[in-house]
Amino acid sequence: MHLREAYYNPKDQVKALEQLRQKLPSLDTLLPAPVERDRPRRARRLGTDQIQELIVGYQSGSTVYELGAQFGVERRTVSNILHRHGVPMRRRGLPPDQVDHTIHLYNLGWSLARVGERLDVDHTTVLTKLRERGIPTRDSHGRPRSEAGVPQ
Repeated sequence: MHLREAYYNPKDQVKALEQLRQKLPSLDTLLPAPVERDRPRRARRLGTDQIQELIVGYQSGSTVYELGAQFGVERRTVSNILHRHGVPMRRRGLPPDQVDHTIHLYNLGWSLARVGERLDVDHTTVLTKLRERGIPTRDSHGRPRSEAGVPQ
């Protein structure tokens, strides 16, 4: 008897292989059905009548968001259509007479979000106006921001 034969036990290896084989699916088992996924959709094209209706809606005061929801397209699509047809875009924002009021509220300790909500504009609009006027801003904890840590 050789030393090698003492350490060689094919029964353990066969047993391990048999256990692995049992974990595999049977050849008779059907594969699971593929997951149904929505195919990417093409952008919805609006007809000439719809485009005219969209333009009239915008000119009568509807927002690009409202029109997008109404016609089932993205807001950017609405903007692109309006630009393509030479419709002047409305700019929401802060008129110059409201900027002083904005600065006053911010200096009272109001957050950018709260000021924006009060004036019905986005907080980034408030931030932009403050920066244009050179007003130092605070971090989210109300502390003055260091000039080095904030991109201007």
